[in-house]
Amino acid sequence: MTAASASVVVLAMVLAALAMWTVVPFGWLWIASQVTKTQAPSMGPYMLVLAGVIASIVLLGWILIRLNRLYVRITGSHTIGPIRPNWLKSMRDEGAASAPNVLEVVIVLSVLLAGVAMGVWFFLIAGSPIPSQ
Repeated sequence: MTAASASVVVLAMVLAALAMWTVVPFGWLWIASQVTKTQAPSMGPYMLVLAGVIASIVLLGWILIRLNRLYVRITGSHTIGPIRPNWLKSMRDEGAASAPNVLEVVIVLSVLLAGVAMGVWFFLIAGSPIPSQ
C-alpha cells in the first residue's frame, strides 16, 4: 500500500511539474486570446498572461511542496537539510554525498524535458521565419 501511494504522489508531482511548462503558459495564452477582440490588442491581455502565468506557477510550486511533504510522510524518509555540493567539498571530507529528494529530481527532469522539447520544436518543427522567394 505504501509503495502504491508513494507512486501516485510521484505521478502527481510529475504531472504538476510538466504542467508548469505546458498547461500554464498555453492555457493563459488561450484565455488572453478569448478576452481580446482584435489581433492588435492593448497591453491588457499581455498583462493578464504575465500575471496569470506567475500566479499559476506559484500555486503549482506550493502544490509540489505539499506533495513532497506527503511523499516524505508516506515513505517515512526524512527531509534533507542543506546539502553541500560535491564540488565544494574537500577531498578529505568524510561521508558519501546524500541523494537528492524526489521533488528535486522531478523538477530537474521536467526542466530538461521542456528544454529538449523546445529545441526539437525550434530546430525541426517550426520552420524558417525567412520568406522563401
